[in-house]
Amino acid sequence: MRIIDLHCYPSTQPWLDSQRPYVDALAKYWNRGWTAKPELEVVQEFAEAGVQALLVALDLETTVATPPCSNEYVHGMWKRHPQRIIQAWAAVEPAKGEAAIQQAKKAVNELGMIGFHFHPIMQHFAVNDRRYYPLFEVINELKVAVMIDVGTTGMGAGMPGGMGARIRHAHPSAIDDLAADFPDLKIIMAHPGWPWVDETTAVALHKGNVFWELSGWAPKYFPGNLKVDIRARLQDKIMFGSDYPSLAYERIFKEWEELGYVDAVMEKIFHQNAERVLGL
Repeated sequence: MRIIDLHCYPSTQPWLDSQRPYVDALAKYWNRGWTAKPELEVVQEFAEAGVQALLVALDLETTVATPPCSNEYVHGMWKRHPQRIIQAWAAVEPAKGEAAIQQAKKAVNELGMIGFHFHPIMQHFAVNDRRYYPLFEVINELKVAVMIDVGTTGMGAGMPGGMGARIRHAHPSAIDDLAADFPDLKIIMAHPGWPWVDETTAVALHKGNVFWELSGWAPKYFPGNLKVDIRARLQDKIMFGSDYPSLAYERIFKEWEELGYVDAVMEKIFHQNAERVLGL
């Protein structure tokens, strides 16, 4: 069965450097150390897991003053390993204003990236903030997708004040507004959306342009209602993501199998929904 992983970070030194203020606290949160890997080792791990990966760039420059794991960087990894890395999500920071708009145009028109990933908590904004709608208007005109984190995050968890981040920025109601205001924009919610799982489910079901990938959580810990909905009313909405390197592929696939879904549902989750929605 083909497996498309929509949410993979490079796990190399530039990626680690882009989130440097959070590294130690994140290691405590995940109960394991974080170390950079050589590029070829990352690609080999994708190959051993049997996944076709979409890499995610990361830009937190305006909030923590670290150098971005740039669009050009993840584009380079994609082009060096096209059989295993099949596309990449660009990252732009809305707070950069016109610079972000120009970066967005370059990411699509010159680099050919599939769309944009936003991390509202760490980028200190909500996607329904009208100040940043000019950026989303340009993305909409470019006819690419966005992937937006929903629910809490391990980034900043346990640190004083969460390093100034507010988890409310990632509430699914913000995505509900964005989807209503941009009905032609394909939106993928990233992560299970805890503690607002039922509200995230409602947005996925109500908005025809909204989909959902469940990366960053061990499947056995998915809430009970979500486990039921995946096999039924959400089966055409759910896509696979790992949040690599957060969780080991071996564990993720073992726990997905233990959920006991029929092959027809797993085919949709692992590749068919992403193929249909994103043209992969």
